[in-house]
Amino acid sequence: MILQAIIVEDEPLAARRLADMLARQTAVPIAVAATAESVVQAVQLLQTGPAPDVLFLDIHLADGLSFGIFEQVAVACPVIFTTAYDQYALQAFKVNSVDYLLKPIDADELAAALRKLHARHPAPAAAPAAPAFDPALLAQLVQQMQQAPPASSYKTQFVVRVGEHLKVVPLDQIAYFFSLEKATFLQTAEGRKYVVDYTIDQLETLLDPRRFFRLNRAYLAQQSAIHDIIHYTNSRLQTVLKPTAPDTQVLVSREKVAVFKSWLDR
Repeated sequence: MILQAIIVEDEPLAARRLADMLARQTAVPIAVAATAESVVQAVQLLQTGPAPDVLFLDIHLADGLSFGIFEQVAVACPVIFTTAYDQYALQAFKVNSVDYLLKPIDADELAAALRKLHARHPAPAAAPAAPAFDPALLAQLVQQMQQAPPASSYKTQFVVRVGEHLKVVPLDQIAYFFSLEKATFLQTAEGRKYVVDYTIDQLETLLDPRRFFRLNRAYLAQQSAIHDIIHYTNSRLQTVLKPTAPDTQVLVSREKVAVFKSWLDR
């Protein structure tokens, strides 16, 4: 039996990567029936489409926490959360036996989660429909995810190579990170840039989200580096970074505008 999955993820590249990993893995036959990028889209899929056998759910979506889905629709299938939070912030998941995968997702961990899913739910379609979460569990998860992990869980400096030397760059000196031509660069406030051995996706999990925001697929900026914000076409925002970014237009997508404004207005 091939299990039907729905992926809810607001980063298209991350959604495609997960779909590709699911297609390649051999632990459990599984097909991606649909994808959604927001709470609104996920609710529409679950209300109108056939019920999936498993839901892969990112926690932070463009229009809010994905827990809002469970407040609007009864989810009867198992849920595997995909999250950038570390072990400290995931105690609620362990206690309540909710599955999760840490980003960036590892192929072996994905296979293990699917084997666990298959062992717990050998015939999902035959299982009686029942909400996946009770109100008490939902409230606990929301509270847990809204509490920031300890500062020590995030990187405070980066080691970069300068010729034959290694240089330590403290976080306070970093303006933003950007990807260009398959490489990722660290841009300092003084105007220097260095290659780092991380992808933007990986950096997003390593940096304090209170200080850095993922503006788009290629840019992850510290708030102090955002020099100006301009209204752009199609309800998007254009950010002006300092030092000047290699791209003339660093845009915040329409789906992320509300989250971006909330991040700024704290």
